[in-house]
Amino acid sequence: MTESEIIALIQTEIEKKDWGFTEQFLEIHSPVGIDNIIKIENIITANNEATVYLPIAGERFYLTFYIDLIKKEIFGISTEPYISVYFRATSENLSSDELKKHTKLAVTESWNKGAIRKTGKGNYGFSSIIIDITKTPDTFETKLNELISELENDRDGIKKLSELADGYIQVFMEFHNGNGLIGGPNLSKEMIQKLSEMNLSIDFDLAVSGKQFIS
Repeated sequence: MTESEIIALIQTEIEKKDWGFTEQFLEIHSPVGIDNIIKIENIITANNEATVYLPIAGERFYLTFYIDLIKKEIFGISTEPYISVYFRATSENLSSDELKKHTKLAVTESWNKGAIRKTGKGNYGFSSIIIDITKTPDTFETKLNELISELENDRDGIKKLSELADGYIQVFMEFHNGNGLIGGPNLSKEMIQKLSEMNLSIDFDLAVSGKQFIS
């Protein structure tokens, strides 16, 4: 299936609401549209199947369609959380430039102690660098695996940052609070081993948002 065919299939479902979940979800939230055509945030294909992420107006979680690419039909619909997974090193004594010197990896964001916070309220009490390579919607496992693979390109530097500063992996997940059940991430034994080899801890910050389903 082409992207245009996938969009047309989902557009038809949103208009006809053949799936009960579609009707239930559209009673409380709306997908983002451009000129009355749904916006697609990401399409992930594997094993003749596609996972399609649709952004929701005013929210960060996604309406997600699962499509059989051979039969050209939808076989599942759900909501998936917004997920951010990145490496972060912070220090009250070292500047962001000094932190950067300890890794050859590309730093995507940084600030120095005393800088105004993003919220505009108060100042940072520490310097920080962030390495974030996974911007598009995907599963927690995929995002974490991709980040770990990137960090393994500079194991010595990442371990050094863990020794000299507070270096760790930060995970933020925002779920749709549709029925109060959100689930949660899972860490495999292999992933725990990789984190241990780089002396890294992992911090989880979970949140819910959106409207609950109408009973």
